[in-house]
Amino acid sequence: MNEALPLQADEAAIVAAAHALRDEAVAMLSELVTHPSLLGHEQSAQRFMADTFGALGLQVDEFQIDEEKLRAHPGYSPSIVSYEGRTNVVGIHRPTGPFKGNSLIFNGHIDVVPTGAEVLWTHPPFSGKVEGDRLYGRGSSDMKAGIIAYTMAYKALRSLGLEPASPVYFQSVIEEECTGNGALACLVEGYRADAAVITEPVAADGIMTCQMGVLWLAIEVLGKPVHASVAQTGVGAIDFVLYLFGELKKLEEKWNAPSARYRSFAHHNHPVNFNLGKINGGEWASSVPSACRADVRLGFYPDMKVEKVKAEVEALLAAAYEAHPAHAALSYKIVYEGFQADGCEVPADAPIVAALARCHQDIVGKVLTPTAFTGTTDAKFFNLYGDTPAICYGPSGGANIHGIDEWVSIDSMVQVTAVLAVFMARWCGVNRVG
Repeated sequence: MNEALPLQADEAAIVAAAHALRDEAVAMLSELVTHPSLLGHEQSAQRFMADTFGALGLQVDEFQIDEEKLRAHPGYSPSIVSYEGRTNVVGIHRPTGPFKGNSLIFNGHIDVVPTGAEVLWTHPPFSGKVEGDRLYGRGSSDMKAGIIAYTMAYKALRSLGLEPASPVYFQSVIEEECTGNGALACLVEGYRADAAVITEPVAADGIMTCQMGVLWLAIEVLGKPVHASVAQTGVGAIDFVLYLFGELKKLEEKWNAPSARYRSFAHHNHPVNFNLGKINGGEWASSVPSACRADVRLGFYPDMKVEKVKAEVEALLAAAYEAHPAHAALSYKIVYEGFQADGCEVPADAPIVAALARCHQDIVGKVLTPTAFTGTTDAKFFNLYGDTPAICYGPSGGANIHGIDEWVSIDSMVQVTAVLAVFMARWCGVNRVG
């Protein structure tokens, strides 16, 4: 049935309160986007979120990641930059009235990926520019709009003199885009709940219940350098690393074969992607390059594990090296940094899925469709290690997250805010306060 069902009077008021916060939500998101929270530079945005949570009357827990604690955890990924001076921020709600209902975590990451060539952007990448239904800027969709949506959902309840009747934790975490260690640190700090909603961008009327595993690695090679005038007598390190990556792509092709696909990706036309995201090599235009490094991202299915993937990759690269006619003069090594993340899946009939789907249909009038994501999110930590069923549900935008002119739909952000506010009231129960 594709029509909204009648809401209880309080729930209709909650929806109205969420929509009444539209202008404030847009202003807040626009300001948050102006904080260029790139890897290692998240702190000004985190200060903004700590102040925002505090102004809502939430207890604020701001803590720095203790990497030594994380290293012993199976979900740890090797870090890329120091955690010094970089904090997670958690807004904590504890009921003042009777406890009832279920506890809840809202989670969002504050970090954003690099902008790419800024000359390609229509507006400056951290402008927070609004044009019609679109708010532009790096991180607007992925995923600051989701953070604003869960924040405004709580404010909508409070504006009506209501509070969740169970604990709710609002997490703004760092480093989702390369390790996920920010969300993992929240688990290590002891944060648990009956369910978690990660407000990542998803397709309109979608709920992400399955995601791929992701492995980052670097291939560092040494070539056989000579003068460019006799280049045919040497082997360029850049050519060699491209050869190895080309061989690695054969594994991508193998895993994409219809017979090899995990059930949730059976109808996806290309679920597994191996991406050569960064390359650095060579020294001089007239010298055959002596060294090169390629940074690679590999996707793999939820029924595969990181160690199995590593073993297959290492075996394939070893065979490719031996098959190269000049291998005796060449060398390579694999460096693991960043994601070492297993995939995961939440059953379609899990209580969190059913409850959120019912709220979406009641308010939006459309069926919420479970989807499988060919990337990774912080949902994995809650599902695999935190005994906290977690899904992704958030505002939709363009198909250009991580691309140029990233944008988010303002209408979608407000709609998600309303759904999350009603969901919070149903899932956690409510008390009247004030």
